[in-house]
Amino acid sequence: MNLYEFNLMPLSKRVAAIWERGLFLAVRSEAPYSIVLYHMGKFFVEVYYTPSSNQIERTRSFKSKNCLEPYLNLIDISELR
Repeated sequence: MNLYEFNLMPLSKRVAAIWERGLFLAVRSEAPYSIVLYHMGKFFVEVYYTPSSNQIERTRSFKSKNCLEPYLNLIDISELR
């Protein structure tokens, strides 16, 4: 599956694909969301989850490494030396 095929799917199918194929990378908070980052092989996906309503509101997929910037302070690479 590529980024464009992923984006054409309805939300429920995108979420199922993430659970099936996605690799969890990080989670961050940006009110009112918990935003969870997954790697899908050739692209990344953010899942926007609203804890107060227990709902996944949307996803955002991208290939640009610039979009990973909000997660850089959440990743500990100290053990990779």
